[in-house]
Amino acid sequence: MGGRTTGKPPRGEARGRTTWQRTAVLRVLAGCQDFVSAQELHALLAAAGNSVGLTTVYRALRDLESAGRVDVVRDDAGERLYRRRLSDGHRHYLMCRCCGRSQPVASEVVEEWADRVGGDAGFAAVHHTVELTGICARCLPSAEQGEPPCRPARNRDPHSTAPEGA
Repeated sequence: MGGRTTGKPPRGEARGRTTWQRTAVLRVLAGCQDFVSAQELHALLAAAGNSVGLTTVYRALRDLESAGRVDVVRDDAGERLYRRRLSDGHRHYLMCRCCGRSQPVASEVVEEWADRVGGDAGFAAVHHTVELTGICARCLPSAEQGEPPCRPARNRDPHSTAPEGA
C-alpha cells in the first residue's frame, strides 16, 4: 500500500538479522523466570562473561520486541521490563508490585475484547497493552501487617525458580 522508493528494507526487516549480541540477550533472558530491566539484563550478561554494551542491550531488546521475541511490561515507576516470549505468542502477565514475580494469565477474553472494540470503532490491526499488578501470596502477609512493601524491585532475583508458596 505504501509508496516506498528508497530501496532500503523496511525498518523491521533490517532488524531481523541474528547477531551474537541478540543471541546472548535471548540466552540470558531464557534463564530468567520473571521480567528484568535492561540494566539487570546487562549485569547478567556481564556476569556470564558477555562483553555487551548497555546501548547494544537496549537496541537488541527493541529489535527483539519488534520481532515478537520478547514481552514487555512497565513497572510502577514506568521502567520497561522484558521477558522472553514463549513460542505460543503474545501473552499477558500478572506481576507482584512487591517482589516483581510474574505469571502468565489466560487472556483470550482480553484479546477478543480488544478486537471487538477496534472493529466496532472501524479500526484494524489493533495493538494493546494491559498491565495487571497485585500482591502475590508470598508478599501478602507482610503487606497486610503494615510492614514495608516487600523488597525493592531492584533486589529481586531474576533467576528465582521457587514455586508459589515456597
